[in-house]
Amino acid sequence: MSATLRPRAERSPLVLTLQCGSGVRACPVTRPRLRRWIASVLNQPALLTVRLVNRAEARALNTVYRDRDYAPDVLTFEYGLDPEGRLVADIVICLPVLREQARKAAIPFDHRFAHLLIHGVLHAQGLDHQTTDEAMRMESIEIAALRRFRIPDPYGT
Repeated sequence: MSATLRPRAERSPLVLTLQCGSGVRACPVTRPRLRRWIASVLNQPALLTVRLVNRAEARALNTVYRDRDYAPDVLTFEYGLDPEGRLVADIVICLPVLREQARKAAIPFDHRFAHLLIHGVLHAQGLDHQTTDEAMRMESIEIAALRRFRIPDPYGT
C-alpha cells in the first residue's frame, strides 16, 4: 500500500495572539474580523500580539515606555524581525478609551476598533505621522483599508 503525500500547508503570513489585560473579560470583536482588519494592511509575515487593556494598564505602559502620563487609545511596540524574517510586534488597545472615542464621535464601536488596529499595524511596519507627508501617507492607507470594510473615512476628508 502506498502512502499519499500531501503538500505541506503553507504557514499563514500572520500568527496572531490575542490577550486580555486585567478588567477585560473578552475581545468584543471576533478573531476572524481582527485577522481581516490586520491582513488588509499587513505587507509581510508577522507575529502580532493584540492586547486589550483597561485605562490603568494603558496609562502605565504609556508612562513607562513613552514618558507620557495618560491612557492612549493605541500603543505599538515593534521588535524587529524574528530569525524567520517575520515582523514581531505588540499592539495594545485601551478599550475604555476606544469606547469613549466612538461614543463622542457617534460612530460604531467596530469602526473605531478597526481604525485603531489598522493604525497600530501600520506603525508596527514602520509608518509614522510625525511629518505632514508621513501623516498623509498613513491616513490614505488607513482610509483605503477601512473602505474595504465599508467603514467611512475617519478623518472626514
